Amino acid sequence: MDLYWDPLDVEIDTAPYEIWRRMRDEAPAYRNDRYDFWAFSRYDDVEAAHRDPGTFLSSHGTVLEMMTAATFPSGMMIFQDPPEHTRLRSLVSRAFTPRRVAGLEDHIRDLCAGLLAPWADRDPFDFVVHFGAVLPSMVICELMGVPSSDREWVKDRIDTTFHIEPDVGMINDVSLTARIELDGYLLNLLEERASRPGDDLLSGLVQADLTLRECADFANLLVSAGTETVARLLGWAAVVLEEHADQRAELAADATLLPNAVEELLRYEAPSPVQGRWTSRPVERHGVTIPEGSKVLLVTGSAGRDERHYPEAERFDIHRSFDSHVSFGYGIHFCIGAALARLEGRVALEEVLARHPDWAVDHDRAVRLHTSTVRGWESVPVS
Repeated sequence: MDLYWDPLDVEIDTAPYEIWRRMRDEAPAYRNDRYDFWAFSRYDDVEAAHRDPGTFLSSHGTVLEMMTAATFPSGMMIFQDPPEHTRLRSLVSRAFTPRRVAGLEDHIRDLCAGLLAPWADRDPFDFVVHFGAVLPSMVICELMGVPSSDREWVKDRIDTTFHIEPDVGMINDVSLTARIELDGYLLNLLEERASRPGDDLLSGLVQADLTLRECADFANLLVSAGTETVARLLGWAAVVLEEHADQRAELAADATLLPNAVEELLRYEAPSPVQGRWTSRPVERHGVTIPEGSKVLLVTGSAGRDERHYPEAERFDIHRSFDSHVSFGYGIHFCIGAALARLEGRVALEEVLARHPDWAVDHDRAVRLHTSTVRGWESVPVS
């Protein structure tokens, strides 16, 4: 059978593991003519590309359907290369501090308690709709200082920015309208913080020598990416831990195992399994030459299952000893919100398992979510 992979194919995306394995074995520098991209699927190649931002550029877009020969028209840090990326990351880091993140743990626990309370009386309870997709949105809004009365609207706008149109992906009128509305809302909030600062992230941003536009771009990136990826992480946790009930029981009995379990979940089912880059020069890989000005997709989801890097990579193991994964990226574009995502994942699972150490997923009613860069579950009913 001919080897074919593309991240827009819903059928492939449902269970891509065997195709990823064949890519790693047969075509580690894979070529897709239909969508004009190359793809790296082995861990070493994905990590090396992350470590070489001078060759593998982010400024032409990082999502397949958004990538063009022209630089991507966005001030978001994720779409910038050095030296502009270096400047922005340095300034943003002054506001997005470890202290601000660590200070959220008690609040995250309180949010979990409130969101999980209805589970006892609701059968089935939707692990994603009622919990996993709501929690990160509430946490991000709290961190930024979004008024509680606006948080449901903000979550709805975030969800709508990921609206998919067949054969078009996320570049469609519904998605773009939501992005514009959310951007305008954040700009208004930032203008308020500039005159009346508080002790929140938005206030920190306007005090960090960033322009208002740069503040809004980072806030938009954080609220969108932070909500979506953590929601997928928690959805995968519901499904994977049910499939490995013995390991779920271990976690329920010993919460100290949870930090490593979160890392194993991220390796095993990367919430964002594909990142795009643009080559600034010709690149030699595995006997082929990738021309300058090419789209290259870094298949993080495949890299996490590369048996060349992880023994028995297809096996989920909360006790796995490993020093790294690439699900948060690597190098200068390493996810700036990684500490927050890890905190949310650990606390959320600790609170779930303390109340419900056992659950069953209604697989017939569970609904997957597919985009070219995010992979997971939109709905996971559990009982």
